[in-house]
Amino acid sequence: MLAEPELRGVQTPRLFTAPPVFTSSVAQEAVELAARAGLELFPWQQHVLDVGMRERKDGKWAAFECCVNVPRQNGKGGIIEARELAGLFLLKEHLIIHSAHEFKTSRVAFQRIQSLILGTPDLRKRVKRILNNTTETSITLTTGQSLQFIARSGGSGRGWTGDCNILDEAMALGDDAMGALMPTMSAIENPQLWYLGSAGIGHPSVQLARLRRRALAAREAGVADPSLAYFEWSVDPHLDECRPGCTEHDASDDPAAWAKANPSLGYLISPEFVRNERASLGTGGIFERERLGVGDYPSDEADTWQVIGEDAWRSLADPKSRPDGPIAMAVDATPERSHAAIAVAGPWRGGTHVEVIEHRPGMGWVVERAKELHERHKPRCWVVDAGGPAGSLIEDLADELGVEVVQPKARQIADATGQFYDAVVEQGISHLDQAPLAVALAGAQKRPLGDAWAWARRGVGVDISPLVAATLARWGLGAEVEEPEGAPNLW
Repeated sequence: MLAEPELRGVQTPRLFTAPPVFTSSVAQEAVELAARAGLELFPWQQHVLDVGMRERKDGKWAAFECCVNVPRQNGKGGIIEARELAGLFLLKEHLIIHSAHEFKTSRVAFQRIQSLILGTPDLRKRVKRILNNTTETSITLTTGQSLQFIARSGGSGRGWTGDCNILDEAMALGDDAMGALMPTMSAIENPQLWYLGSAGIGHPSVQLARLRRRALAAREAGVADPSLAYFEWSVDPHLDECRPGCTEHDASDDPAAWAKANPSLGYLISPEFVRNERASLGTGGIFERERLGVGDYPSDEADTWQVIGEDAWRSLADPKSRPDGPIAMAVDATPERSHAAIAVAGPWRGGTHVEVIEHRPGMGWVVERAKELHERHKPRCWVVDAGGPAGSLIEDLADELGVEVVQPKARQIADATGQFYDAVVEQGISHLDQAPLAVALAGAQKRPLGDAWAWARRGVGVDISPLVAATLARWGLGAEVEEPEGAPNLW
């Protein structure tokens, strides 16, 4: 049997535009600095830096905005680290801001670049201070330059601007964050924005969709965007109307398509893993989005946060929020059974704390995780919509947990949704500003249910299972159930 030929990712993006006017690039120095720190960059990463770090004759960046849209685990973090190292040690940028939607993502990035700097003696000796506490995460040099790590969620990113602004998790970047950032950059002499993320996830991907539309418009017009460098590794998937044998579009089972969308295939990602990943995720859209870069991008006119306004929701975020009394838990899943969520609700300072405990692909993990949570926290009840996708789990949950799973009727589901909405309006809810809930609310829509309404599961282009689970958990706090004996919260 002949060995399967070696498969390598395509190093150039399928969708690309860049400013045509430039005189030089400082990327080579950035690549060499990264190598000194132990960070060896692949050709595609070097290409991104070469284009993104081009300068005009007046010394300013050719590209005011640089966007890298590439499937997960390909190594976009290496581009971020090389750009930040260059900004600190080569370009003398006074302030670099690294933001992500959630702080845990920023903290991982901080730990990675901290390791690179501290592991390189001639860079380490130029460090004056490293802070990593509850109020500040930063690296400051003896010459005054600083790299700050923040989260955009909860409003902590408002008012921050630097010479270089790294916007990680760009698929969760909306008008609120951009509206806070862009005006402040007018005071910076030579600012640059870097957006890095993976394929669009629907309504939350407002800014990424705008950047992508500019790149598409430039390609269709046969001209370059004058201020945007855009790089997208993705496939052009088959359409419903494609005939058998169509060669104009890409098939999800074609290794050549995997290589087109994943520049680090054969380097960081093995074809065997992609083949197994596809078998596990199926072809319902998850594999195509996560591995092939087929995103869901809102139109410029798309209305986000249609039911509950973003400002109203963000204003209820409280990092100290936690249940301080009897709790209820709930489970929900997407109609395609591609993802499931477990949420908790409990009293907190005169209102209700809601939180997503788990949100993962598939449904096979739910019962075992619920059992762990039940044994530890002893919730007063578990709630599942019997008519929803998670209804198939009710029997197994009841058997494993040894309790009766509360199954609200249609009227009660409408009541639960209305109560959740009213609690937000009356500021009776607190939360941790978790991405799964924010993403769900950004794309949530109503569906009629009798004379009332409930959350629409289908046709919204976003996974709302975390929102439905949180809504049902909150309702479960008032459901008539037999209270468990000696129920510890232990939150």
